[in-house]
Amino acid sequence: MKMHPLCQGNHIDLSVGHSRREFLYTGLIGGMGLSLPMLMKLQAEQKIADVPSVAAKADSIIHIYLPGGIAHQESWDPKPFASADYRGPLGSIKTKIPGVAFSEHFKKTAEIADKLTIIRSMTHGEAAHERGTHNMLTGYRPSPAIKYPSFGSVVSHELGVKNSLPPYVVVPNMFAPENGTGYLSTAYGPFALGSDPAASNFSVRDLALPKDVSEARFNRRRTLLESVDAHFSSVEKSDALTAMDSFYQNAYGLISSKAAREAFNLEAEAGKLRDEYGRNQAGQRFLMARRLVEAGVRLVTVNYGGWDHHSNIKAGFASNAPQFDIAFARLIRDLEERGMLDRTLVLVSSEFGRTPKINSTNGRDHYPRVFSVAMAGGGVKRGLVYGSSDALGGEPAENPVGPESLAKTMYHLVGINAEKRLMADGGRPIDIVNGGELIKDILA
Repeated sequence: MKMHPLCQGNHIDLSVGHSRREFLYTGLIGGMGLSLPMLMKLQAEQKIADVPSVAAKADSIIHIYLPGGIAHQESWDPKPFASADYRGPLGSIKTKIPGVAFSEHFKKTAEIADKLTIIRSMTHGEAAHERGTHNMLTGYRPSPAIKYPSFGSVVSHELGVKNSLPPYVVVPNMFAPENGTGYLSTAYGPFALGSDPAASNFSVRDLALPKDVSEARFNRRRTLLESVDAHFSSVEKSDALTAMDSFYQNAYGLISSKAAREAFNLEAEAGKLRDEYGRNQAGQRFLMARRLVEAGVRLVTVNYGGWDHHSNIKAGFASNAPQFDIAFARLIRDLEERGMLDRTLVLVSSEFGRTPKINSTNGRDHYPRVFSVAMAGGGVKRGLVYGSSDALGGEPAENPVGPESLAKTMYHLVGINAEKRLMADGGRPIDIVNGGELIKDILA
């Protein structure tokens, strides 16, 4: 058989099952002088592209993160019939879900429980804050060999920019390295507000033109910078250059688009609504999150409170929980009133739960073996409690859920196939989520 000139010496024979497409592809590789590792990378990328897509039920995600490890017993999964040393110092209240109780501090949330799915059987094995946070922000156990990307960075990579807004925003700032991009390019990192929306002098950094720069001058600078970037990009390709170009494009998009800038303008909200959310950290951060997803941000991670209550858990909850309760309930009602709840997935999580038994300082210690998360909207059922912990809140009693399954389900709801592989440094393909199962029973 006559060989293609580009394949001489490579012994490629179309008569032994190679398609014409494979023949031309391999011939091209030989002509370009690509190495075997580069070929494997290209093949992996082609495989990546062949992963079937998933129909999205949600357009965006609001991920409310409660750092420190909120006690499930004092929030979503009280144990009113346990002895006092397990039950803890707080009472419980009935919710809109028949037979289901929340903590006494979740009065407003209890009234909208019929719009929520509560998973009471979350579990993993990491009792250190950093490692538990890694699990719950990436869907992976931490590894010394590779840094995994956060949910927001994966969503940014897969879904991209909408309405000139950054796909991934953290409110008010990155609170942990696990908010970052991991092995993905730094171009997929979060945009941080830079200050707290609850502050009286709140403003988002870098969104306004300098006072001495007109719009025309701004546009000339942009054109000049683009020309310089194009020159250097043609000379040297690197993640830093690509990421910087992406950052510039996003920044110019924000500054030059009035609509994009307006998304961050809390003053545009009615004073009455701001009051109803609460003029405090929880209220204004949650309201900002709603405003951002309404404008087109794909994923907003909101950090609120400190829940590491090793001592005096009663006082700790009295300080943090009422703000959360009012703001969270108002957020869910606000999304519903605007017709957004069905297309916005709201997730409330923490790195782990707390020990079943109250300790000697009237608190609870780190405990990853069972804890709770809450979800609403975006394709999950309403008024559902999935899974359970045992009578003392010490182990999953039914339907245990690991971080991998939670992540896989979350990605599924926004139309990302978690079995897809992304490329890490060195051409290494990594599953978006490795393991876990889609939690079908919570899907609407």
